[in-house]
Amino acid sequence: MKALLVVDMVNDFVDPKGALYIGSVAEQVIAGVKSRLEENRAEGNPVIYVCDRHLEDDREFDLFPPHSVHGSGGDEVYPELAPQQGERIIEKRRFSSFFSTDLDLTLRDKGIEEIELVGVVTNICILYTAAEARMRGYRVTVPRKAVSSFDEEAHRFALQEMEKTLGVTII
Repeated sequence: MKALLVVDMVNDFVDPKGALYIGSVAEQVIAGVKSRLEENRAEGNPVIYVCDRHLEDDREFDLFPPHSVHGSGGDEVYPELAPQQGERIIEKRRFSSFFSTDLDLTLRDKGIEEIELVGVVTNICILYTAAEARMRGYRVTVPRKAVSSFDEEAHRFALQEMEKTLGVTII
């Protein structure tokens, strides 16, 4: 069974007013994610949102400016991509969607063996989620048009790394 994981499609990354807005590429990734949501929902695949949601004094802010702070509004799913009833949101505080979350347990409880990753940022949270998913034995697919980064060169590198090193299917 397959599930769609929507990673970090929150206001602070994809809204032009967001704290870490990824830039004009956000429009393309929003459209790509929306398309994948429609297709996966029509197929009856579970949809799980994994959202960056930090504490005000999170150590990640040593690396990046404050973003996706719990309760700020920047941590909320972009309205156009809002979860439907029954679709779960899992909060994360680090790059991998698996690290210190119950994502793996949630997927295994549902009998999921394959995940499709969509969202941002390709070379950070998508890459590290894909790496950990592969190490846990999941098959992983990443659609090119439904992931993006603020850095085009890093985006291309991450897609190549996922495909060549991790065995991720890039479509």
